[in-house]
Amino acid sequence: MKEVARYGFILALICIIAAGLLAGVNTLTRSKIAAQAQAEEQAALKEVMPQAAKFTEVKLGQEKLYYKAVDTQDNLIGFVFTANGKGYSSVIKTLTGMFLNGKISAIKVMSLNETPGLGMRVTKNSFTRQFNNQDALSLSGVQAITGATISSKAIMNSVVKKAQEIKELIKSEK
Repeated sequence: MKEVARYGFILALICIIAAGLLAGVNTLTRSKIAAQAQAEEQAALKEVMPQAAKFTEVKLGQEKLYYKAVDTQDNLIGFVFTANGKGYSSVIKTLTGMFLNGKISAIKVMSLNETPGLGMRVTKNSFTRQFNNQDALSLSGVQAITGATISSKAIMNSVVKKAQEIKELIKSEK
């Protein structure tokens, strides 16, 4: 019995030390990780709306709704929003740039966990490039990828749905 208690105490001590070390590393790296995430987000925003000089978050409480994209003279040129759609095996998160006339400037797939090979083809330029200059509410010129139809449709449907929501929000702001 003494042996079991001793091993239990040693195991508890190891767990406490490991937890303390993990907490320390987390404290040391938290700000660097946040700065890196912010830099990646800014690069992605610039990628989907390269004409913009600055992006301003529009929030409702703590929820980020979209970004306003403005040029160098602070003229509003469009919006950037995140759309999420259920793909074949995961939620697919995309970042979409939309001009004031409702045309898409570009999209970027931010995260997904689809089938390697087939489902991952939605991240390729041959697919995402189809969205450029398409009407965000119809996407009539975008073709789904054969073998990755569910993933393709998830992106298309989520972008159309979110674009409709953004247009409604913009109307109510005026």
